[in-house]
Amino acid sequence: MSEKAEPPSTQLAAGERRSSSIAWRIALGFWWRRLVRWVLVDLVVLLAVFAALWVGYARDLPTDALTYGIIPADHVTCELFFSTDRSGLDALALAVKTGPTPAGDWFFFEPGSDLISLWPVGAALLVVELLSLLGIFSDVRRIRRRLQPLNALALSAEALGSKDIMDASKIESLEQAIERASVDSPQVKTGVDDLASIEVALNGLLRQMQEAKLQQIRFVSDASHELRTPIAVIQGYVNMLDRWGKDDRAVLEESIAALKAEGAHMQELVEQLLFLARGDSGRNTLDLASVNLAALVSEVASESAMIDADHVYELGFSDVAASDDRFVVTCDASMVKQSARVIVQNAARYSATGTRILLDVAADADAVSYSVRDEGMGMSPEEATHVFERFWRADAARDASKEGTGLGLAIACWIVEEHGGTIDLVSHEGVGTRFTVRIPRA
Repeated sequence: MSEKAEPPSTQLAAGERRSSSIAWRIALGFWWRRLVRWVLVDLVVLLAVFAALWVGYARDLPTDALTYGIIPADHVTCELFFSTDRSGLDALALAVKTGPTPAGDWFFFEPGSDLISLWPVGAALLVVELLSLLGIFSDVRRIRRRLQPLNALALSAEALGSKDIMDASKIESLEQAIERASVDSPQVKTGVDDLASIEVALNGLLRQMQEAKLQQIRFVSDASHELRTPIAVIQGYVNMLDRWGKDDRAVLEESIAALKAEGAHMQELVEQLLFLARGDSGRNTLDLASVNLAALVSEVASESAMIDADHVYELGFSDVAASDDRFVVTCDASMVKQSARVIVQNAARYSATGTRILLDVAADADAVSYSVRDEGMGMSPEEATHVFERFWRADAARDASKEGTGLGLAIACWIVEEHGGTIDLVSHEGVGTRFTVRIPRA
C-alpha cells in the first residue's frame, strides 16, 4: 500500500526550513572564524596600549627605580587601586613606591583617565568589529539565495519520488551525496546517470559558496595584517623612545613624527574599513542631487594642487564647462568627489615628482564621465585585472610607496557601481595610467 503524498505547501515549508538551517550552519562557521581573528586583533591592540602607557609613566620615575629603563627594580612596589573620589574606569589609579618601607617616594598615575582618553580609537575599532560580526545576517541571506536552486531541485526530486517517476533508491543516493558534501569539499556525486544534471547544479553552487568563503577569509586576514603593521611600528618607536628618546632630542622628534604618521594611517584604514563594511551591509545610502561633474572635478584638481606641490595638475576643459548643463548628472556629490580624490591620489602616489596629472570630463546622451591620466610607472595587464580588489597592491607600487592601504580603489569602484556606472582602466608600464569613470545621467 503506497504512502499518501504530502501536499505541496507542506513540502515547500519543509524545504525552506532545511535551506534556512543549512544557511545558518554555514554562516556560523564563517562568523566564528571572524570572531577569533578580531579577538586576536583586540589582544594585540590592548597589549600595545598598556605597553605605551607604562613607557610614558616610566619616564617620570627615578632612573634607579627601573631596570633596562622599563622593568621595575626589586625595591619598587606597584599597586593598582580604585580611587574613592571617582567612579567607573576613571577611578583606576596606579601607585608606585620607589623605596623600601617606610622610606621611599610615592608616584601616582591615572591609567583609567588615560584609557578613557583613547575611547575614540577603541570605539572605531569596536564599530568595525560589530559591523563585521553583524554581517552574519547578510551572509545567511546570500547563502539562502544560493540555496534556493538547491531547495527547488530537492522539492522537485521529492515530487518526482512521490509520483513513482524516480526510483526511491536514486533519491536516497542524492540525499547521501548531499550530506557528504560541504563548502570545504564541494563535490556531489551519486553515480546515477539520471541525477547528472542535479549533480552539476549542486557542484556549481558549492564551488560558488567555497569561493565566497575564501574571499571572506582573505578579507579578514588582510584587514588583521594591515592593522598589525602600524601597531608594530608604533611599538618599535615607543621602545626607541624609551631607550634613547629621554636624552636625544633628534630621536624624540623623529619618534613623535613617526607616531603621528602611523596614527593617521591607522585612522584612515579604520575609516575605509568602516565605509566598506557599511557598504557590504547596505548601510551606505546615496544622497542624490543634480551635480555638474566638471565643477566637481575642477574642485578636486584645485584641492590636490594646494596640498601636493610635487605634481602639476591640469584640466582638459575650460571654466565654462562648470556652468554647462551638458555635464550635469544625478549623483551623490560627496561620494563621487571621494572617488575622484582616490583616483587622483593614486595617480600622484605612483608618479614621479614634477610629472603632470590631467583631469578631463566628457558627456554624451546617456552619461557623463571624468578621466584622470598620469605619467607614472603604469601597470602590466595582469596587475590591471586586480587593481580594484581589496588590499591588493602591485609589488612595484609597494616598493615605491608604503602610504596606501590597498582599499582606495576598491572604495572608488564601490561608489561608481552604486551609481550604476563603470570604471575603465588603460595602463602601460613606464608610460602611465588613465582611469575613466562613467556615470549614467539617471
